[in-house]
Amino acid sequence: MIAIISDIHGNYEALKAVLQHIDKTNINEIYCLGDIVGYYPQVNECCDELIRRNIKCILGNHDWYMISDTKCIRSKSANDCIEIQKKIITDNNLSWLRSLPIYIKTECLSLVHAGWSNPIDEYLFEIKSGYFDDIDGNYFCSGHTHIPQILKFGEKIYCNPGSVGQPRDFDPRASFAIFDGKKFEIIRVNYNIDAICQVSKDYGYDEYYYNRLTKGLRNFKE
Repeated sequence: MIAIISDIHGNYEALKAVLQHIDKTNINEIYCLGDIVGYYPQVNECCDELIRRNIKCILGNHDWYMISDTKCIRSKSANDCIEIQKKIITDNNLSWLRSLPIYIKTECLSLVHAGWSNPIDEYLFEIKSGYFDDIDGNYFCSGHTHIPQILKFGEKIYCNPGSVGQPRDFDPRASFAIFDGKKFEIIRVNYNIDAICQVSKDYGYDEYYYNRLTKGLRNFKE
């Protein structure tokens, strides 16, 4: 059994709860689809935990913003949060982020952060029939939208596990997926939202950035 997590975004409170849930199951392998950093300030705690557990991870667009001079063209909020995190992330964790691939192919799964046309920054809110026709494999996973979904295209099945650290489907619970070799299942987990809100406040974040977690709201206004 495999667990697929994504879009942690510096929210260690959510990651802890998800990993504790996973530890109580028969899951024997975990993959992370990227965006380990971005938005919330527990970036070192998240990186350290993933490294400690030797979880296989993919580079997300926010991870790319962290290790490069590239900024998000869509969101001032995303850029502001990355600038805060750049002041606190350790050199070891920066080096680890730089080592991450943008694609993982296992015996069963094809994994990217965003999409197969652009692994870093393609949004698959809606997937047209035929999208996977010329892509090798039958089971596909990506994150990036923060919206969990499972879609079937003939023999090909796509899963977005949703977001661990910043759900955007109006359900504040952390989201991830499990895969048994033939089918996917979305799992939701309650976590201590008040704790990450307080940590963010302690780091000087405006409530605009963290109050959304209580309702699972969608994109920032800017």
